Amino acid sequence: MEDTAKYLIHADFVADGVVERTDVVGAAFGQTEGLLGDDLDIRDLQDSAKLGRIDVSVDSEGGQSFGTITIASSLDRVETATLAAALEAVERIGPCRAQVEVERIEDVRAAKRREIVDRAKELLASAFDEGAIDSEDILREVRESVRVEDVTEYEGLPAGPHVATSDAVLVVEGRADVVNLLEYGIKNAIAVEGTNVPDAVADLTHERTATAFLDADRGGDLILRELRQVGDLDYVARPPDGESVEDLSRGAVDVALREKTPADSATLVSDPDDADESEETQRDEPAVADATAADDVVGGTPASVVESVTADEATAATDGSATPAPASTSSTASKVQTEPESPTEPPEPVSKTVGDHVDEVVGSGTVRLLGDDLDVLVEADADEAMETLDSATTVPRVVVLDGPITQRLLDVAAQRGVAKLVGTSAGDFVKQPAGVRVHTADDY
Repeated sequence: MEDTAKYLIHADFVADGVVERTDVVGAAFGQTEGLLGDDLDIRDLQDSAKLGRIDVSVDSEGGQSFGTITIASSLDRVETATLAAALEAVERIGPCRAQVEVERIEDVRAAKRREIVDRAKELLASAFDEGAIDSEDILREVRESVRVEDVTEYEGLPAGPHVATSDAVLVVEGRADVVNLLEYGIKNAIAVEGTNVPDAVADLTHERTATAFLDADRGGDLILRELRQVGDLDYVARPPDGESVEDLSRGAVDVALREKTPADSATLVSDPDDADESEETQRDEPAVADATAADDVVGGTPASVVESVTADEATAATDGSATPAPASTSSTASKVQTEPESPTEPPEPVSKTVGDHVDEVVGSGTVRLLGDDLDVLVEADADEAMETLDSATTVPRVVVLDGPITQRLLDVAAQRGVAKLVGTSAGDFVKQPAGVRVHTADDY
């Protein structure tokens, strides 16, 4: 009955004596019977399911009994109010005098309406979140899921699904490069995951047609040198100077692969050996010139004068007029003094890749701001990432954070012109700027 009730009658009663629940129910039936006619008789209304059962709660204290009466009604407002007023006609409960007073009549439908409104607010705030994304976001999510599913492993290394069966392979630096190439349909790439080339990759280069597709920076040069030593490369492809494979567009990838060069004739982006040879040549040229000049001048006397003196000495020796000449003190000066060799320059430190920085930052509780050459500009506590980035004097190219990438940090990075954000995780962004690429540590 309560499920279909429209109203609930709430009444309070007080009896001058100790009474029980059955006494209250009997008084309600007995003292209202015939009072309102047959149409509003409580017993008949209950039989026709228009009135619910009479619920009574009673307590006794100090020789008095008091409690509440609750009746569910599916009658209309007028009939329910009339029936409630009839309850106040009860003057005795059991053997005791009593007084009944209706406290209120509750509209059950109004309470249900309030519940419906509250639930509708909850649904409006939460159930329609997924519908707010546009078609571009949907396509990007679907495309991203396909890309991630396509990333497989070959001997424990991130690789495309065709590496195990293809007769040609692309050797790249990290997982992010493999993911980017998968987006453009290139499924035969395998990552070396650092500057130490794994044996599995070296073996692949001997068995397949191998092309090294590495970043145009010093890190890519280091990997290329080791691949030449431990592997058997056929071709080398490089993006434009300073660019990374993971950041290339489809067109840039096609151009770089189309312009690949044979491995034997490929040059490094920054070869320090050539620079050292050039510097040594420039340093040696003045020394050679000084030595030549020293040969032309003996003891401060021009060579032509020395030759004439020698001829005179030879003539004097033949006619007997020659006398012993004093020892010349200029013989020592005639010796060519060579310049001291310049001290050997210390070897240039090996630059780190983004993956190296990620390995160092994750777990350290810090944030690291990297420049164009992936050098460390600023390193601070991870909790101060936004303040550090916002106040940085030099705009970093990459920000590596030991923590999640938030929408606020992404907005600050976009305002400062950061190209890449790397964190331990990344949430669902309401707005993601096109100029900032977001990666997680798992991508490296």
